[in-house]
Amino acid sequence: MPSVKLSVAIITLNEETNIGRCIDSVAQVADEIVVVDSFSVDKTKEICLAKGVRFIENPFEGHIQQKNFALRQATHDHVLSLDADEALSGELADSIQAVKTDWNADAYQFNRLTSYCGQWIRHCGWYPNRRVRLWDRRKGIWGGVNPHDRVIMEKGSKVSLIAGDLLHYSFPSIKDHVQTANNFSEIAAREAVRRKKNVNLVIHVLLNPAYTFAYGYIFRLGFLDGYYGFVICAISAFANFLKYSKIRQKTVQKTVENE
Repeated sequence: MPSVKLSVAIITLNEETNIGRCIDSVAQVADEIVVVDSFSVDKTKEICLAKGVRFIENPFEGHIQQKNFALRQATHDHVLSLDADEALSGELADSIQAVKTDWNADAYQFNRLTSYCGQWIRHCGWYPNRRVRLWDRRKGIWGGVNPHDRVIMEKGSKVSLIAGDLLHYSFPSIKDHVQTANNFSEIAAREAVRRKKNVNLVIHVLLNPAYTFAYGYIFRLGFLDGYYGFVICAISAFANFLKYSKIRQKTVQKTVENE
């Protein structure tokens, strides 16, 4: 296949700390950079415009909805979709540049390496954490259940793995992680209630968090990441506890309201 043109799609909300790094990391591979912003009140817009990207403001209705909106704004069918707190490693940028000149799959996946409180995490189930982020948008879209989105390709699509890490600059502090766990569990709980998911007190509220901690810390070798490995696994378990507790509470409240 001949060389392809690549659009990079990024969604933002108050990402002045991250967006410049993200844009700079894709500069060598992007033929177009589209940033879809949810009306940030910090310097996100100023930074984006200074770097010459196409900047579009759109109300946020959910991670999946916003990312698919961003895809539709792209000029080219071959897209790279990133979050603002992500950046390409040099090796991954080189791999993507090579793929552009010899595109022979429907989608490409690569490893994601996360920085947590300044430490790169290589266990806990957080690495290699392979993600499809580079694909032909005619063959796939964002799907999943908010806030946990993923690219869903058409049946029979060819997905290839390329070298290099997608660098994820996640939580600069434990406080940020706890706040996100609370926010995401709220979003997940609302979606689960909408889908009429049932929650079992013993299985989901009591046992699932314990299993989540054991799986990440023991079976996925989280202990090898030291103190922060323990913190990550503990907060991940707590996040599941919050999610299922909120689902149970919201379901009971909805039942009472309908009586």
